[in-house]
Amino acid sequence: MPTDQSPVVASQVEPLYEETEQIVVNMGPQHPSTHGVFRMILTLSGETIVKAQIVIGYLHRGVEKLCEEGTFVHNITATDRLDYLAPMSNNLALAMAAEALGGIDVPERAWYIRTIVCELQRIASHCVAIGTFGADVGTFFTPLSYAFREREKILDMFNMICGARMTVSYIRPGGVALDLPEEFVAACRYFTDIMPAKIDEYEALLTNNEIFRIRTEGVGLLPPDKALDYAVSGPSLRASGIEYDVRRHAPYGIYDRFDFAVQTATGCDCFSRYIVRIREMRESVKIIKQALDGLPAGPHLAPLSRNYRAPVGEAYSRIEAPKGELGFFVVGDGSIAPYRCKIRSPSFINLGPLHEMLLGYKVADAVAILGSIDIVLGEVDR
Repeated sequence: MPTDQSPVVASQVEPLYEETEQIVVNMGPQHPSTHGVFRMILTLSGETIVKAQIVIGYLHRGVEKLCEEGTFVHNITATDRLDYLAPMSNNLALAMAAEALGGIDVPERAWYIRTIVCELQRIASHCVAIGTFGADVGTFFTPLSYAFREREKILDMFNMICGARMTVSYIRPGGVALDLPEEFVAACRYFTDIMPAKIDEYEALLTNNEIFRIRTEGVGLLPPDKALDYAVSGPSLRASGIEYDVRRHAPYGIYDRFDFAVQTATGCDCFSRYIVRIREMRESVKIIKQALDGLPAGPHLAPLSRNYRAPVGEAYSRIEAPKGELGFFVVGDGSIAPYRCKIRSPSFINLGPLHEMLLGYKVADAVAILGSIDIVLGEVDR
C-alpha cells in the first residue's frame, strides 16, 4: 500500500445511505479518547460528521498571568506544567526568552546538555504520541506498552540529573540547574545504541499493520495550503509536505552543528503524521550521539542571581518542541518578574483546523484524527 497518496476529501465521497435526521452528540470532556479535558460537539448524519465545534478551557490555570508574578527563574516551574509530556522543551523556550532579554551568555557545555535532554524529551513525547495513537485506532495496548518502556528509560535518566521525572525545572536562564553525573552519559549512550531497534519494533507493530493502515491512510486530510493558513507546525505540518523545522530553518543553540534531516511526508493524513514522528525519533538519536561525542568540559550555568532583574525591553524565543513551534514573548520593565508573558503553544495552534479535518468522516475516525494531532491540554488552555 502506498505511504503517500493524493488527498481525497471525505465529504466529497458519494454517501452510501440516504440522509438521516441529524443529531448532536458530545465527545468529551471526560471521554478517554480526547486525551484530557477536551470537548467536541459533533453534529452527525448517521455516523457521518457534518459539523464539529471544538470546546476548550476546562483546564485553564492562567499560566501567563502567573508568570507575570513570579521571577524569571521561578517561572520555569510553571513551564513544566504546560506540555507536561515535554517539560524540558518548555523550560528551554522560556529560558531562551529571558536570556535574549537580558543578553545572558550561556556556557558551551550547557548548550550541549540542553540539546541532549531536549532530544531525549522529543523521543519520550513521540513515544507517548504513537503509543496512545496505536491504542486509539484499535491496535490495542501492545504499542502503548512498548513505547512506554523506552519512555521510562528516558524519565529514569531525567531523574539521574535533577531528581525528577516530569516536573523537572532543569533548564534555567543561563544554562542548566545541575551538571551531568557520570552515570548519565553511560546510560544515555546505551539508550542511543538500543533505541533504533526499539523503533523497528514499533514499526513492526504499526507501520505495516493492516488495521492501522486502514484506519489512518486517507483519514483526517490536512492539505499543505490549509496547514499554512492555520499556522500549523511540527509533525502535523511536515506530514502535509512542508519541510519546516525551527531547528533547521531558524537555528537556535548549537543545532547548526549537527547532521540531521528534516522529515516530511506528503499523504497529509493520520498515517503521515504517525510516520513523521517515527522518523523524527531516529533523527533525534543521531543528534544525541553527536552531542555526546562533542560534549565539552566547562561550567554548566552562567552566574545569575535568583532575583535576576531583566532590563527594560522585550524578547521572543522560539524552539522546535515535539509538537511544533513553541514560543515565549516576554516584556521586561526592570523588575524581577516579566511585565508581560505570552505563550505561543503548538497544541493550541494545531487544533485550529480540526473542525474542518473532521467533516465527512465517521465518529470512529474522529478519535484517530484528534490522536494524530498529538495535543496536551496543559498547553492548549494555558
